This record gives sequence, C-alpha cells and structure tokens, in this order.
Amino acid sequence: MLLSILFPICAVVLLGYFAVKSQFIESNAIQFLGQFVMKVALPAFLLQALASKSLAEIWHPTYFLGYGGGSIVLFAGAFLLYRHYFSESITHSSVLAMGASMSNTGFIGTAILTLLIGSQSAIYLSLTLIVENLIIVAIMLILAERGLQSTTKPGWQLYLETLQRLLKNPVILSILLGMLCVFLNLKLPQSISQILEMLGKTASPLALFVIGGSLVGMKIQSLNLQSIVLVLLKVLLMPLTIFGILWMLDVSHEMLFVGTLLAALPMPIAFGIFGQHYGLHEKALAPLVLSTVFGFVMVAILLTQSGKYL
Repeated sequence: MLLSILFPICAVVLLGYFAVKSQFIESNAIQFLGQFVMKVALPAFLLQALASKSLAEIWHPTYFLGYGGGSIVLFAGAFLLYRHYFSESITHSSVLAMGASMSNTGFIGTAILTLLIGSQSAIYLSLTLIVENLIIVAIMLILAERGLQSTTKPGWQLYLETLQRLLKNPVILSILLGMLCVFLNLKLPQSISQILEMLGKTASPLALFVIGGSLVGMKIQSLNLQSIVLVLLKVLLMPLTIFGILWMLDVSHEMLFVGTLLAALPMPIAFGIFGQHYGLHEKALAPLVLSTVFGFVMVAILLTQSGKYL
C-alpha cells in the first residue's frame, strides 16, 4: 500500500525536478503550470466532484469544527510566540503563524488523497480548503495589512477588501458553486461534467510536477531557532493537534486519518509567496524548504498506517 502510493508521487515530483534542473522545461513554465492547477484543474475537480454528491455526503460539521478549530488554535499560538518571544512585527508574525497552521492541501494533498480514496477526497479537500482560505488566509491578510497600514485604513474597508480578494479565488468559487448545486439539488449537464472531469484529472499529476520543479534553486542560506521552531510547529504539532481534536470529537477512522494526514503536509507554496511579499525573505524560504523535506517524511510514516484507518 505504502509503495503503491509513494512511488508514483515521488516519481512525478522527481520528474518535475529533473525536467527543470536539466532545463528540459524552463523554470518560468512551472509558474504557469502552477497557475493552471490552482485556477483551472483543481477548481474543475472540486466543482465536478461536489456537484455529483448529496448534502449528507458533503457536509461533515465535526470535521470542519475539528480541523478549523485546531488550525485557529495553532495560528493564534504561533502568532503570540513570534510576536512576543521572537519580537517579530504584527505583519511578520501573522505570516509565520500562517506557515505553522496551513498545509499544502491544493497541490500535495490533492495528489495523495485522490490516490488514496478517489473522488471521496473532494469532500475533505473542500472542507479543508475552506478552513485554510476563508479562515486562516483571511486572518493572516487582515493582520498583515493592519500591521502595515494601522493608521491609513478603517477596519471595515480592510475586511471588505480581504473578502473581495478571497471571492476572486477560483478554488473558493468552485467550492461555493459546488455547494450551491448540492443545496439546490442541481446536477451539472453531462457534457459540462465530462469537461470538468477531464480537466480535474490533470490536477493531481500536474500538482506533483509543479512541486518538483519548484524545488529547483531552493537553498537554505541560514538556519536558526526561529525556522526550526516553525517547522516543528507545522510538521509535528499541527498533525498531533488535529488528531487530538478529531479523536475527542469521535469522528470516523477515515476522517481521523485524512485530517491528520492533511495536517502533516508541508507548508503551502503560498507561504513563501506571502513571505516574500511582506519582506520575510529567508525567514520564510528556509522553513518552507525544511517543511517540504520533513513533511514528506511524516506523510510517508502516516501512510504506513493507512490500512488500519481506510
């Protein structure tokens, strides 16, 4: 089971790495492939999978509460740690807190879960992406912008701009449309569903290819306590926290395993992007690289237990 899941994942990641490393594919092409995954393939997969299910299959409030609650607790704890112990600014602390409480669900999570549980993965991916994008990213953006513009914008304007930014995200739009179809009991026309299914099938392999290509050129220039703590928070504390909360909520074995697995994934590439945007630079790059390495190790360890839960 472990080999059948890990081998294709590692093979496609390595293929992406060596394709860019050898310049068989130009490095800037990886950015365009990544945009295709996040703006076309993944939204198509989520919309098609969600629209084909009933409300009873889609909505799992205990999972949403457990994963969402755990993520918020981790974000708050990390924010306070970096704000007061490491004396970081509000803006930097909010971005670092995002790194401690958000996974690479869109790329790696999609690839692994579709191999594990097929179309059923869309349910967990959607609920997790809602938590990450509508809660964690929203809180981070509000705090980060507030730290930069504490005296220039009223609170309501900042909240409105953040909401508008989130609603322009194709992943969020696809989830909302999919949920709307579920609530109204609407079925997509067969032709539309086939098109979305074709596009959705490219999400998993392309996401892994992009991950591999993105690793080219990543180097850890400086490693300090702050970076190590952030990686430990993400790769070790987050899965333990999510596991503990979901276990206390007495969820199914599948839900417990999937939630823990997603929580153990590396930090999202978006963490590096936001880190560069808000001036963190190496403080974001070093933990991003480390979490990618150790996150895959943690996922491999968890996958050895998949037979007991799935």
